[in-house]
Amino acid sequence: MNSESYQLCEQIVSSTYIQQGREAKQSHENKIRVLLEKQKWPEEGWEDTTIELMLSELAVMDSNNFQSNCGVGEREARVASSLVAKRHFRLGHGIGRSGDITAVQPKAAGSSILMKLTNAMMLDVLRITGIRSTAACFIVPTATGMALVLCMLALRQQRPLGKYVIWPRIDQKSCFKAIITAGYQPVVIENILEGDELTTNLPEIEKKIEELGADNIACVYSTTTCFAPRVPDKLEEIASICKKKGVAHIINNAYGVQLSKCAHLIEQAARVGRVDAYVQSSDKNFLVPVGGAIIAGFDEGFINKVAQTYPGRASASPTIDLFITLLSLGVKGYKQLLTERKKLYNYLSSELARVAELNGERLLKTPHNPISMAMSLSNLETKSDKSITHFGSMLFKRSVSGTRVVAEGSNKEIGGVRFKNYGSHCDEYPYIYITAAAAIGMTQNDVDLFIKRLQKVIAKWKIDEKTNENHN
Repeated sequence: MNSESYQLCEQIVSSTYIQQGREAKQSHENKIRVLLEKQKWPEEGWEDTTIELMLSELAVMDSNNFQSNCGVGEREARVASSLVAKRHFRLGHGIGRSGDITAVQPKAAGSSILMKLTNAMMLDVLRITGIRSTAACFIVPTATGMALVLCMLALRQQRPLGKYVIWPRIDQKSCFKAIITAGYQPVVIENILEGDELTTNLPEIEKKIEELGADNIACVYSTTTCFAPRVPDKLEEIASICKKKGVAHIINNAYGVQLSKCAHLIEQAARVGRVDAYVQSSDKNFLVPVGGAIIAGFDEGFINKVAQTYPGRASASPTIDLFITLLSLGVKGYKQLLTERKKLYNYLSSELARVAELNGERLLKTPHNPISMAMSLSNLETKSDKSITHFGSMLFKRSVSGTRVVAEGSNKEIGGVRFKNYGSHCDEYPYIYITAAAAIGMTQNDVDLFIKRLQKVIAKWKIDEKTNENHN
């Protein structure tokens, strides 16, 4: 309400009461003003009422919410269901324009402000969590794999002769399929086994660049976050090779924002070598629904090129989700989540090591993986036709999700490329194992329930195997 409306309210009830209400609303409006002025991630989280007030104010700035609007185009943000309209806070125009996902829309001033503010706050997030040299970023309404495709397509304009993507192997389908979808030919680099860890084969990367020719390579495509026993790629060394050879470098940082180790690796890689872009998932790092990713980099010009590669306007849903979540948490709230995650990583590791020791197994030594860990299952031999991978199914039936059981013999073909022992990130790994991860949002209760159910499944597995042996 404006000043005149408040004065009219004073004719209805006591001016004292109106003044109190006016001051209460002013406290909300002050937070909004500071955000618009500074365009920085607030230190303290906001109350829901403040966030809802701001979203309502932004929504009325979009043309579909003008009371006098007369829309005669084919896309006027008309929404048939009131439930759908409420779900999107009546922000129906999406973000960006047909030629640039980060461009301002004439019909949607409110949605455009929302997009600009959320991208600005996300840039703060990346810098605060450790990737301080980041120059630009933007939110894209696709999962991580498709966001990586956009980056590779943008490289096609800069590297027209490039037809190969050099990729240190990580057995996760969407990572590999991004190369195929972007129209490139993958060159798979097998990892090196160092102790229990699978790590980057740097000599082979350099060898392939020499063999194929730097001009024929679109990029080297490295990875930070992955299932143990694979560990983050040696980003500094890869970035140095790329800088020396004049080859682009894209990093898949899927759930690495929550990990200070990955932030350090990316920051150092950009400092000593070449990093064209790095991509992360919104749901894995910020506890929002699946469907968004953040594309970031150290050259604002290239990041703008990636934004211009996206065809058409984009759904505002992932941006709205992140806008609400970042304001709700604030810097302090998010840092607290990161602190809790680190503590639970140590707790999960110690508890899994205890279960391993009780059952003649061991926690594999993967100190360079800051989120995922693996416990051997080598002693749980099966005397029946039942595969050891059934062990994972038994856990899933007991409402344990997110684990992965990896054994020999699971070969897979993707995009014409055959992978031996798919899931283990290499052709030959000496152990059968199960993985678990301590990701942001996990609670101690999650860990305790997992350990309890894991022990029960191990016990049942042993009983079943013993019974099968006696029958034979």
